[in-house]
Amino acid sequence: MRYISILIICLFGFLLANAQQQLTLQDAITAALKNNYDILLTRNDSTSYALDRYYSFAAFLPQLNGQANAIWTTNDQELRFASRSTGKDSTVTRNGVRTTNMNYSVNLSWTLFDGMRMFATRERLMEMEKFGSLTVKAQIVNSVAAVINNYFNIVRQKLQLKAVEEQMSLNEERVKLADRKLSVGLGSKPELLQARVDYNAQKAAQLTQLTTIAQLRDNLSQLIGFKTGSVYEVADSIPINMSLQYGEFAQQFEQTNPSLLAAKKSIDIANIMVKEQRAGLWPTLSFNSAYNFNSLNNSVVVNQNQPKFNQNKGLNYGFGLTVPILNGFNTRRLIKQAQLDVQYQTINYEKQRSLVDVGLSNAYKDYELQKKLLDLEDDNIVLAEENVAIALERFKQGVSTYLELREAQFSLQDARNRLYAAQYNTKLAETELLRLRGDLLR
Repeated sequence: MRYISILIICLFGFLLANAQQQLTLQDAITAALKNNYDILLTRNDSTSYALDRYYSFAAFLPQLNGQANAIWTTNDQELRFASRSTGKDSTVTRNGVRTTNMNYSVNLSWTLFDGMRMFATRERLMEMEKFGSLTVKAQIVNSVAAVINNYFNIVRQKLQLKAVEEQMSLNEERVKLADRKLSVGLGSKPELLQARVDYNAQKAAQLTQLTTIAQLRDNLSQLIGFKTGSVYEVADSIPINMSLQYGEFAQQFEQTNPSLLAAKKSIDIANIMVKEQRAGLWPTLSFNSAYNFNSLNNSVVVNQNQPKFNQNKGLNYGFGLTVPILNGFNTRRLIKQAQLDVQYQTINYEKQRSLVDVGLSNAYKDYELQKKLLDLEDDNIVLAEENVAIALERFKQGVSTYLELREAQFSLQDARNRLYAAQYNTKLAETELLRLRGDLLR
């Protein structure tokens, strides 16, 4: 029994320690960089681009192939010959004639000139590797922004939960005061009932907040690769950088935003594709060589002029020239398609640049607005708290009604909700500015 008690105590301590595990924002970002599915998928694509670039030198190498064939046949043969001397035909018949045919070859084909297509292909693969790195960075920035927003949304809901529990405490005090006044004949039952209704309403709000926090925690767990249902604690406040300036974002975002850099890289790749298609207008010069070995072995020959054993082996080599003359204008069609893709990528870049520019402007305006609201709500909280303290004291002394205290409570609750919303919205605007600039990981 003693050992069971010790085991229960240890297990309870272990569960309590896990329930109180602290997850900092940096821990969450580190876990996301390691486990986030979107980042892992984008890294896989980038690795594929890097693999193609690594083997791009193969475009300059010859193609070497070996081939071997061995054929065994068994035939029944019959030959009929005309005789000039007798005028009668003579017939020769052989059954089960076995023939062995062995054929081996090694073939080499080396493209010496193809209109510079091989150089353009290698250049395109190198640019694709850079493009893959930029897409990984863009996905990392977006995923980190999502982690930050989700993390501080949990913090916001925790602060609101604390405000709800504070209101529960005040309502519980109201219930006690109303019950005490009713018991001495100075109060009314409706006043007590209303206090209990308000207390139950805050209790329901508490349960709702706990559920919301659990749901947001699961959302964050999915982003950072934790198991669903993981329990951890987050920070108790929302830190905000209050000194961001618009100029530092508006002047450099074209050089730092990874999505814009990836869009610009797409233009470079499209231009290289034009070079690749133009190569189809040029002749192709290749060097070809082969070593062949052929052996034919007959067990029996019916025709005396037919060799019983025949073997050939040797090396051949030469040059081949392919000159495009007419292919249904397919090459020119492909060139024009590649040129249209350059135009598309250029327009897409300008579109993305415009969206980022507008996004920065709107995010900064929202950032400035939320900072002003934050200052205002900080003042309102002080006033609302003082108002509740005065109303509660007046209610205890019996010089005010419960309606006055209830109204003060509601004002304090609204002020806290607006304050936490302003804190969170300011953090959202700050995160969006940093995301659009592309330096969330600095």
